[in-house]
Amino acid sequence: MTASEPTPPQVRLRPEIAALPPYRQGRPAPADGFKLSSNENPWPPVAAVEAAIAAAASEVHRYPDATALTLRERLAERYGVAVDEVLVGAGSVSLLAQFVLAAAGPGDEVVYSWRSFEAYPGLVTVAGATSVQVPNRPDHGHDLDAMAAAVTDRTRVLIVCSPNNPTGVPVTAEEFERFMARVPSDRLVLLDEAYAEFVRDEASVDGISLIGRHPNLVVLRTFSKAYGLAGVRIGYAIGPVPILDAARATAIPLGVTGVATAGALAALEPANEAELLARVDALAERREALRDALIAQGWEIPAAQGNFVWLPTGDRTVEVAEALFDGGIVARAFPGDGIRVSVGEHESVDVLLRLLGELV
Repeated sequence: MTASEPTPPQVRLRPEIAALPPYRQGRPAPADGFKLSSNENPWPPVAAVEAAIAAAASEVHRYPDATALTLRERLAERYGVAVDEVLVGAGSVSLLAQFVLAAAGPGDEVVYSWRSFEAYPGLVTVAGATSVQVPNRPDHGHDLDAMAAAVTDRTRVLIVCSPNNPTGVPVTAEEFERFMARVPSDRLVLLDEAYAEFVRDEASVDGISLIGRHPNLVVLRTFSKAYGLAGVRIGYAIGPVPILDAARATAIPLGVTGVATAGALAALEPANEAELLARVDALAERREALRDALIAQGWEIPAAQGNFVWLPTGDRTVEVAEALFDGGIVARAFPGDGIRVSVGEHESVDVLLRLLGELV
């Protein structure tokens, strides 16, 4: 194009979408470092799960079962619900997007705690709705009383993340029951439990125990973390059929691949699941030891019930994150707030503690 040629008109985009920053993955780790920025399971796949995925790969020229029926049947049997009360999606974040789209649009509000999962604001904006962010308590947990008080005539969805990502603090069963009693029954509540398998605090809410007790509650879980299937993207939701049917209507067709379904089914086989949950136990123990050691160094580490710990570094966040990176640790920095560090390989712990001991 020459200077004399007219400039073509710019494609008209939704301004709120054009201004929305895309979801940002953690940067790669140095060759001799550790990637502790994405809450991934540090172990490679269980051999039987890997074999099931490889076998399914021979069928990738065919479309998958759009409803993941076999997996839904397995999950329905496990949790004592009807098959139609289970919805499978491409990870729990994909399901969150479906539910928000199904319930909220322009002029509506979605209430959630902040800071919490960084995808929430984008999901709400894409739906055309408005975020209502309720500040976390001083202990970095959800202020459920304030969230319930934030409900207005425009509220359509409330999202509760337990344990909270990225701060790690769980919601207690007592807090959640009190919260559900205050929220009108015609407002959708999404209980995001992506890290439920790592919880060891017996006072924490357990969404599975609440199935069928609230007509407006949907529980979301994933195979990405505890089951080590982050790379194939598969999660599930359990809740009332009318709500799940509405979410099904918003889904991109054929979003769950046959490879992902095969991996999830194999992960649920008793011997494979026992091996995977033993790894979860090891990570939970490693998390507790790491948190204790950081507190002994002088860090103020909140309750940690996911597969990560939270460093409330505030104004020092960028400085600390860069020092960690220079030392071979890639963590997830939230400038102005803090740093989330995944519990990774055993070898990463000593490196992390040495670096943070110099930075406290």
